[in-house]
Amino acid sequence: MDSQRVESAVRELLLAIGEDPDRDELVSTPRRVAEAYSEFFSGVGVDASHLLSETFPLEPDVGAHAPQPVLVRGISFRSVCEHHLLPFLGTAHIAYVPSNRLIGLGRLPAIVDIIASRPQLQERLGEQIAQTIADGLDARGVLVVLEASHGCVTMRGARQTASSTVTIAARGSLAEPAARAEILMLIGAIPLPSTTSSTR
Repeated sequence: MDSQRVESAVRELLLAIGEDPDRDELVSTPRRVAEAYSEFFSGVGVDASHLLSETFPLEPDVGAHAPQPVLVRGISFRSVCEHHLLPFLGTAHIAYVPSNRLIGLGRLPAIVDIIASRPQLQERLGEQIAQTIADGLDARGVLVVLEASHGCVTMRGARQTASSTVTIAARGSLAEPAARAEILMLIGAIPLPSTTSSTR
């Protein structure tokens, strides 16, 4: 990323909205925005599939049963909507059915982070995550469920502050209705650990 160009563009934007970029409160804003953008868009030009280069063999089942799905729920992510350059925040749930290789569970959030760190659409984000896992692991099936709250919906226009968007991307065996329904049930059936506590 060209930080100097970002800083110049932010300064020009402040001038365009009628602000004074040289006032004390704004003088460091172009630099701060450039630093933030270096995080928000760190996935531009990065191939997330390299995270799948290290895998582990799936031991053959003596009972000759088909491999069962691996499900990781509650992966937090943030991205930036490419239509308005406003953030969207959400949770990803990822399931895959391995063929003969497994991936370290920590690699799944890392894949989400790389692909989300670009100007994005939620619908495309889910599809790209699913395709990366399907291709990189030669997985029998992949299911990616994303739920996110979009700044372009909550903070402007209709200002639907309580709304969220859910998208589903499926590949292979997990695109079949029965298998997909089972994973969706598992995503919702087991309560996620609470991050807040209440006192009386």
